This record gives sequence, C-alpha cells and structure tokens, in this order.
Amino acid sequence: MSVLLDFHTLTIADRDAYQTVSLHSGRRNCNFTFANLIGWQFWFHTEVCILADAVVLRFTLDGKRAYMVCMAGTPPCELLQAICEDSGGYLTLLGLEDPAALQLQQNACAKGIDIVVEPMRNQYDYIYHREDLAALSGGKLKAKRNHVNKFLSEHPNFEYRELSPALFDQCRQLENLWRKERGDNNPTYGDTISAEQQVMENVFTHWDELEMIGGSIFIDNRMAAFTYGAPVTIDTFDVCVEKADRTVDGLFSIINQQFAAHLPQQYVYLNREEDMGLEGLRKAKLSYHPEILLTYNVVHFK
Repeated sequence: MSVLLDFHTLTIADRDAYQTVSLHSGRRNCNFTFANLIGWQFWFHTEVCILADAVVLRFTLDGKRAYMVCMAGTPPCELLQAICEDSGGYLTLLGLEDPAALQLQQNACAKGIDIVVEPMRNQYDYIYHREDLAALSGGKLKAKRNHVNKFLSEHPNFEYRELSPALFDQCRQLENLWRKERGDNNPTYGDTISAEQQVMENVFTHWDELEMIGGSIFIDNRMAAFTYGAPVTIDTFDVCVEKADRTVDGLFSIINQQFAAHLPQQYVYLNREEDMGLEGLRKAKLSYHPEILLTYNVVHFK
C-alpha cells in the first residue's frame, strides 16, 4: 500500500490535528512538543504531513532536508519509502530512540539497504518523575532540598505567580538580564534579536492558543525567575524555558521545584530537555537523577 505525503507549512491551525496523534504516541522527545515546533518554525522552515496514525515533519536548514516521524512504534516500510521518495532518495531521519533505530537497522540489513545510525548524546532528553522534583524527598535529592530550604530561609516572603500575558514584559526584561549575565553571543535572527528570543516571542504571541502553562518567582514584587512549557504526551510535560536572575542563590532550584509542584497531576513525567553538550548543564541535569535518559539518534540511509 502506497502512502501519499502532502506537506504544508506548519501553523498554529495544525495544533489539534497534530496533537490528536502526538499526545497519544508515547513519543516523549521534546522535539515533538507542538509549542517547540511553532516556536522554531521560522528557523527550520518546518512543514507537516498529518496522517491518520502518524505525523511526518519536514525540516530544511542550509538547503538540506531532514524528517521526523511521530507515531507509536517504528515507522513502517511504506511510510519510509514515501519519505525517501520525497527526499529524493537520500533520507535523514531525526530523533529516533535506540529501539526504533535498532529495528530500522535490522530491517535495512535484511533488505541490503545501506544505513548509518548516528547517536547524538548531546540531544538526549532528561525526563524526571514530576513528584520527585516537587517533593525533593529521599537521600538522592538531599542537596537540592537543602538549596530550596536555604532559599526559603533567605526569602521567606517570595511569591509564586502563574505566568500570564500580563507578565510578559517582565519576562523579557529578565531574559535580557539573564543573557547579559551569561555573556551570550548566540547567532542573531534579524540582526537585533537572538533565535532563542524569537522563539520566546513566537510562543508569547500564541500563548492562549497553545495552552501554555508557566510560573514565576517574585522577590520584593520583582520577577526573579520564570519558566513555561507544554505537554509532549498525555502524561509528560515539556519544560521549554527556564530563566532566573543568576545573582540570587537558589532561584533555579526554587523555580524548578515550585513549577513541578503547581503543574496538573495528570503529568507523571517532566521532560527538561537536552544539555546541548554543555558540561555545566549536563552536570546540573544529572544531579536531579533523571528517571529516563531518552536516547536520540539520527539515521541516514538510501
């Protein structure tokens, strides 16, 4: 049976149809979070083909195409053949976890097809039990609990506020402060704003339509930290952004803990995304003892 792929530019109007597949796919990779796809659409020129039980995403960067397939299980041969034809014969699939990549490799070898599986450790997602991050109980998280308790002792009158459009200007101010403190020299988009800032603006523009959930920490009526995210599956919430004033000790610990505590209980897991190969970020994410280190492979084949 042949598969017809009809791609179009991804827009906010695709949300319901996309999530009908993605939320029930079991694919917890943060790259499948619809809010992330909308946020980064300008960068990757993301296109989408929504089928009955699968979504095929097509990305273009530097003139090269790559694909991701969101569905339960390993993509069937008919779908891969259709994607291969769309790509012009040489196919790059992104974001496959180890079991799917291994299955594809075995299938390809059986048919004499050339395939290369490229593990991408820097893109592995860190996934935690939400209740673990909210309670910080047990010996493994004692150090994190101590950080939170120290913050509470120094700032007993802090406030946790739900993030809403009324607070977006303060988010922008804090994000600029965070960027200066970090000495950020990321490539710019439009010469005046970084790509990451543009992603945040795209999400803010569609905040209600995307049904984003966010939280913030206020100290002395000043925003000191904020975070937000969206579901990637029905039981897993993706924390897309987390920013804090680096001059205040314990802010990252408290916004992490408070956000986990305030999220709806339907979310069993929190995906705190990848470490991008940054040593400090990797150390920090591992120190919270992830329940799942979600593997990521890029597969190339003809």
